[in-house]
Amino acid sequence: MSDFKVASRYAKSLLDLSIEKDFVEEVHKDMQTFFDVCNSNRDFHLMLKNPIINHSKKLKILDEIFSKKFHHLSLSIFKLITSKQRESYLPSISRQFLLQYNIYKGVESAQVTTTFPLTEELRKEFVEAVEHMTGKKVDLKEIIDKDILGGYILKLGDRQVDDSLSGKLKELSLKFNHNPYIAAF
Repeated sequence: MSDFKVASRYAKSLLDLSIEKDFVEEVHKDMQTFFDVCNSNRDFHLMLKNPIINHSKKLKILDEIFSKKFHHLSLSIFKLITSKQRESYLPSISRQFLLQYNIYKGVESAQVTTTFPLTEELRKEFVEAVEHMTGKKVDLKEIIDKDILGGYILKLGDRQVDDSLSGKLKELSLKFNHNPYIAAF
């Protein structure tokens, strides 16, 4: 079974159970923290995928790190998945849980890339624009990338608005490459 299918099924089950038990916000906070840890700590992420490390050792590590901070429902999913020797799926499960949580709450994820940190006023403008386009609440992530030279790139699902200086320079370069007035000899 594919990574996506396994992660999606476990995430759906966890979301349904957390809704039923009325612990959605607690589990969401835990999954966001776990997702952030996996993305920021490569060694931790690789440890979960390492087939040489014993499954019980991985559970012990998870328990040591998260037992005092996480809700018992989140910890129980770690135990269940580790008992089935599928802990390598945990990062994907946390990502899928966050996506399904956003769908459940009617929240749209958007990402804006600029060359500088957004001011509160600019952030509000981007949020309002995305809310107007989607009709949903917005979770806006900010990325700073000096390579775009100026402007912004807004990603919303599978759509992208590239109003960056580097994007405009690439577009101009393509137009110059397709100049019909240059005679080929």
